[in-house]
Amino acid sequence: MTTSNQPARDVRGQLLRIFGLGFGLAVVIGGVIGSGILRNPSVVAAGFLDPKWILLAWLGGGLFVAIDAMPTVELGAAIPRSGGPYSLAARAIGPRAGFFVGWADWLQLVFSTGFIAVAFGEQVQRLGLLPGLTTGEIAVLLVLGCGAINWIGARVGGASQSIGSALKALGLLVLVAVLFLAHGTAAVAAAPPPPAFSWVAAAIALRAIYGAYGGWEAAVYFSEELHEPERNVARATFGGIALVTVIYFLINAAVIHVLPMGILTRSTLAVSDAMTQVLGPGSGAVVTILAMWCVATIANLQVMEHVRNTYAMAREGRLPPVLATVSKSGTPRAALIVVVVATSLVILSADLLKGELYEVLLNLYAPNIMLIFLILAYGAIRLRNREPDLPRPYKMPFYPWPALLTIGANGALLVLFVVSDWRTGIYSLLSLALGWPLYALGRARWRGAHQS
Repeated sequence: MTTSNQPARDVRGQLLRIFGLGFGLAVVIGGVIGSGILRNPSVVAAGFLDPKWILLAWLGGGLFVAIDAMPTVELGAAIPRSGGPYSLAARAIGPRAGFFVGWADWLQLVFSTGFIAVAFGEQVQRLGLLPGLTTGEIAVLLVLGCGAINWIGARVGGASQSIGSALKALGLLVLVAVLFLAHGTAAVAAAPPPPAFSWVAAAIALRAIYGAYGGWEAAVYFSEELHEPERNVARATFGGIALVTVIYFLINAAVIHVLPMGILTRSTLAVSDAMTQVLGPGSGAVVTILAMWCVATIANLQVMEHVRNTYAMAREGRLPPVLATVSKSGTPRAALIVVVVATSLVILSADLLKGELYEVLLNLYAPNIMLIFLILAYGAIRLRNREPDLPRPYKMPFYPWPALLTIGANGALLVLFVVSDWRTGIYSLLSLALGWPLYALGRARWRGAHQS
């Protein structure tokens, strides 16, 4: 039987090694920067209140995420196989743990892509576009559009992501320049005083910062398609985190430059309010369009990641082998169909629900991310002990402290999430449990079909 790091014999086609460092940077930047940064400045401001502490908190968030990334990057550079966390956990810990990490990642991608697509639909409706469609139907159109782009081929999908991420970063930098150069109106003189400091607000602010940096692991999904993955996975990840940190710092500095603290801490859309302050009410549409672009590029990237996750699990007999078939253009098209259909069904199901169930369905991904990074950090330690002579082009400094910090931080976040939102935690656990029969079926049927 094939091992967890050997491709199945009957896989047809292969991924193309066509992406460079620029693409790696693009997927990290594109995967991290979403519409959250356009509203999170107010949440963080309410937690820290002083401009210096606010900016230091955003810089500290970037530094923490860089440390949090070290175990995953060490594994990604040493195990240059596409598929994201699944491929890394399968090699570092074993096939069973690898499967459940892959399944947790599969679930978090389908739910988070649905969440992002719904956010896109809400922004479209905010502009008064497509009034005859529901939010969910607009979201499905976005997913179908991303699927169509990637169906054409890996080069087109990669180019769309690179261009989309570059335009996203450029748009945010133009926004920063406008806020710094323009002058607000006299209405700020009547700003209310900021609220009193609260430890609860500070904790919420830290959670918002951590969430705003999510998506930094994007490069490890494309290891086999990157030139020199043993070097470029680390370069793309840490370079991308550094660039995002600079952009986040500038956005927050620009918003603080325009809005008094009393207004900023009470804002629900901080960047939009800042733009309105300097350019008038019509500027809100510009910010909404930028937010739409931000979430559309993330949706496209997550479809690409989800396809690689599905392909990698199928290639090693964890899912039906047909899902490991790759077209000549470098796209696993059967896996793409499954991803698009599954995500669309999640969106349409959520669209039929109202109230709490809607929120639960679209937020099921959150605990899975924390669990995945916790397990990968453990995997980095375990692989060091099991295979000390394995070439590691990138080795985390101060080993094992970054891995232990990642385990502790993600473990604490996981506990806090379950305590604060136990219903979603239970549903997430149940969705993970659905992987058991799938794992058993894979062992009995698909893995058996891949015997040497």
